[in-house]
Amino acid sequence: MFTPLTVAVAVAALALAAWCGLAAYRDQPTKDWHFAGMAVVTVLALAQLVVGIVQLSRGRDADGGSVIFVSYLLGCAAAVPGVGFLSLAERTRWGSATVAAGAVVLAVLQVRLYDVWGGGGA
Repeated sequence: MFTPLTVAVAVAALALAAWCGLAAYRDQPTKDWHFAGMAVVTVLALAQLVVGIVQLSRGRDADGGSVIFVSYLLGCAAAVPGVGFLSLAERTRWGSATVAAGAVVLAVLQVRLYDVWGGGGA
């Protein structure tokens, strides 16, 4: 796996979580700028999905198993768009809180994805 991309996704997800968490604290729904941030994080997660699939197709295997690795990649790619759609349905502060929670989940998934690939040194 490409570790700098994994770190970039995690950092971008945590920045999005902080930004949307602040909006929830201020009693604001998600706004257009939040969706732009979600798009950036989603593009990074999709790039990670492509890199992971390419690594597997080149014959490299994940220590935790290829099926679990691909499952985590797909979950990472779907985490932020999923909560983004939920925040459209909930146009209150809880929509922003949902995006913040989903972004934290994405950051945690990055740590687990790193471990499944074999970077954790277990």
